[in-house]
Amino acid sequence: MIHLINSGYIPSDAKILLQQADQLTVDMDVIVRDMRVSTKYLEFDVSVKKEDLDLVVQKFKSIGSLYDARHLIEEHIEKEKALENAKKYFNDERYWECHEVLESVWKKTHEGEKDLVQGIILVAAALVHYQKYENDICISILNRSMEKFTRASGLYHGIDVDKFRKSVMNMISSKRIELIKI
Repeated sequence: MIHLINSGYIPSDAKILLQQADQLTVDMDVIVRDMRVSTKYLEFDVSVKKEDLDLVVQKFKSIGSLYDARHLIEEHIEKEKALENAKKYFNDERYWECHEVLESVWKKTHEGEKDLVQGIILVAAALVHYQKYENDICISILNRSMEKFTRASGLYHGIDVDKFRKSVMNMISSKRIELIKI
């Protein structure tokens, strides 16, 4: 995952930026799988050999300055730390990473908690689509997330579930996507 500092791009620029990244790495053994635009970052999913990462970052400088680059793997960390990381990622608009961290939590939960965590995962996944300017898909996934929140309320590890659910419902009813915090 490569994060560049966003210098003014918006989600509707995602496809053009993805094409630009592909063109910059056409002569390399690199796959640029996807990219997303947040207000802070340009986030690129890149498959690259470790020894070629610096060259890819150098080539991407024509798009933006490096914020960070790291190899993403499934993290095996305790639940509290995973939820803390997920909240930080979500609130920093790093929805893909939030989704990935919550997957590890979801695998270890049961019944009602499983649905709640899956609902949050779906909201993060929906916002990934927003960052790719796929707003109809975003709203569709937000609708699916609401099914998972039916029995959840109160606080869940510092997340105000009622406030979160209400924010999601507002986006669905208005069909206007807003960046929310958890």
